[in-house]
Amino acid sequence: MPLFSVIIPSYNRYGRLCSAIDSVLSQSFRDFELIVVDDGSTDDTPLIQEQYSGRIRYLRQKQEGVSSARNNGIRHASSPYIALLDSDDLWLTEKLAAQAEFIRLHPEIRIHQTDEIWIRNGKRVNPRNRHRKSGGYIFPQSLHLCLISPSAVVLHRDIFDRYGYFDEGLPVCEDYDLWLRTTWREETGFIPEQHIIKHGGHGDQLSRSEWGMDRFRIYSICRLLSTTGKLLPPGYILEAQKVALGKCRILQQGAVKRGNTTLTAAAEDIINSLENGDCSPSAIESLVEIQRPGQSCSPETVPQ
Repeated sequence: MPLFSVIIPSYNRYGRLCSAIDSVLSQSFRDFELIVVDDGSTDDTPLIQEQYSGRIRYLRQKQEGVSSARNNGIRHASSPYIALLDSDDLWLTEKLAAQAEFIRLHPEIRIHQTDEIWIRNGKRVNPRNRHRKSGGYIFPQSLHLCLISPSAVVLHRDIFDRYGYFDEGLPVCEDYDLWLRTTWREETGFIPEQHIIKHGGHGDQLSRSEWGMDRFRIYSICRLLSTTGKLLPPGYILEAQKVALGKCRILQQGAVKRGNTTLTAAAEDIINSLENGDCSPSAIESLVEIQRPGQSCSPETVPQ
């Protein structure tokens, strides 16, 4: 049994996918299996089955989104630790070696990540302070934005058994959602060395397919509050309510400015629920389902 199962989900990114696969196969640490999940690609992606024959496990499914593809790969994994890689990112050669050493030194920590290099529109950029990674009990900071990069993280597979898999109903922010469910109970480890290259700004980036990204973050916070209830420490409850209210008020202001009456009403319902200490499931579900005025009900499919 290898130490790591590496999962790469992809849709219509043959060129980028090959680069991602090569970066895994170039690792100095060799005790891993590599599972590529093709989410119903219509380009040359199926060619990798023969191109990398004997070096990868290739799974193909009908197009169901990045969360479904990741979950499929995780369920087929045979290793105690799961390492994720997005098909538009790359690993540097010592990435798995650094994480294997971290596991040896800190076996009690079941989720950890490395630092990363950011490339935006082909140029290296420095992350803002609020995006900088750190370790410890990072739930309060994670409420504001996603502070764990899928391509940098390694998780013990027990994490998924305890806290659930990626939410296949979320088109984006599915990683943010899982980290909230995990970080309020788990310490997050951090390796400060940069071991991945994270690409952004390109036209097929998944996060660019959706508008009003905070809709999904509000949904995740409110769902955590409504389902977890009093299990959360009191300080975490107050902070989660505070962050959700702040995001919801900004969303409401933008909706009023743009004349989006449906979103305005949904935001008002959630604000009232939060102020009353009760996150209404129907209100948060409607927030995710709202379409931008003039937007088709069928979301554009984009590569993963």
